[in-house]
Amino acid sequence: MIFAVHMINYIILGVLAVCFAYQAVYFFIPYLKKEKEHRPEKRNRFAVLIAARNEEGVIGHLIESIWMQDYPEELLDIYVAADNCNDNTARVAREKGAFVYERFNKIQVGKGYALNYLLNAMKQDGKRDQYDGYFIFDADNLLDRNYIKEMNRTFCDGFRVITSYRNTKNFGSNWLTSGYGLWFLHEAQWLNRARMLAGTSCAVSGTGFFFSREILERMGEWNYFLLTEDIEFTVSQILQGEKIGYNKNAIFYDEQPERFVQSWHQRARWVKGYQQVFAKYGKQIAKGIFKDRNFACFDMTMSIWPAFAVTAFSIGANLALILAGLLTDQDISFVLYNGALSFAKTYGMMGLLGAWTLFTEWKQIHASAGRKLFSLLTFPGFMFTFAPIAFVAIVKKVEWKPIEHRCIMGVGQLHVHKVNEP
Repeated sequence: MIFAVHMINYIILGVLAVCFAYQAVYFFIPYLKKEKEHRPEKRNRFAVLIAARNEEGVIGHLIESIWMQDYPEELLDIYVAADNCNDNTARVAREKGAFVYERFNKIQVGKGYALNYLLNAMKQDGKRDQYDGYFIFDADNLLDRNYIKEMNRTFCDGFRVITSYRNTKNFGSNWLTSGYGLWFLHEAQWLNRARMLAGTSCAVSGTGFFFSREILERMGEWNYFLLTEDIEFTVSQILQGEKIGYNKNAIFYDEQPERFVQSWHQRARWVKGYQQVFAKYGKQIAKGIFKDRNFACFDMTMSIWPAFAVTAFSIGANLALILAGLLTDQDISFVLYNGALSFAKTYGMMGLLGAWTLFTEWKQIHASAGRKLFSLLTFPGFMFTFAPIAFVAIVKKVEWKPIEHRCIMGVGQLHVHKVNEP
């Protein structure tokens, strides 16, 4: 049994080293490479696309933050897919100045289907091709005043797919929201920003991204319907040779789940979605890595899959060893000791990751100093909860479920909170 424990630990350590050692370089790139100057700008015309399901409490604030942009209002239009709503989402969106299309389909459920319906409806009405590009947001998002101006600059630099700085509007609510908040800040600044500076492709994450009319024309329609349609879109674009850009000054705010049950369902969907993506695109990704030597394919693979697979393997193997020890009356203290030691080491590594992100992004986080510091203690725990979620999600059927939004605020309230921070 001792031999088996050692072998499992060596395998896990080796896999993690191969998968993630290169990301350590990302932490140094922002200090070693300077941002490039933007090319000359021109004002482009954009459509903002929002898929919303029962979002009457938050969608009005998002639309208001769009109309408040430091960008010509006549160059912006807002389109909402009110998807299977039984509340006043459609009415609120119309009153705020959006074009609204209502969709009722209980079989094809999910954001991907709603976006495809919206884009097809726009095409039928002769509106879709009026725009140079399209933004996608969730109904609970809020935009910083300079968001679209900054994204337009990166579009003028030649990028046809662009992602942005994902901040959190309810960071200080509890340990879940701060955990999400730190992870998304790490993803934005210490993955995507480093990728942008290094000249490789960034990755779209859920919401707050842009694609050009040329990309839509190439796609024909929105054909991404897996549980993680954002990752599917990213992988598809990278496989077609697209380099996804990032703008660190384009800031938007996302609401994170405040209840563990909702967080469990959401993250289980992510894990199952990653599994679906690699089931669908695995052969093409492998070709991109080994034949085409496309680093972005390798980077995407390492960023979204090994950690969950290794976690599930580790949990399963250790549980099997403990069960075998109990059934054969062997001493399992060594197994328990090594499990606790691995837990402590991983906790420390996660703590360092959270601390690095917290202190480098301190000024951008909208929460009290006490709440920010408390997140240092809880962030590793948040990350550890991925372990049982990943283990269950890999072997169990997962379906899309809506997330309840409880943080009702406008972008002005965020800035007031920041000014009043102790």
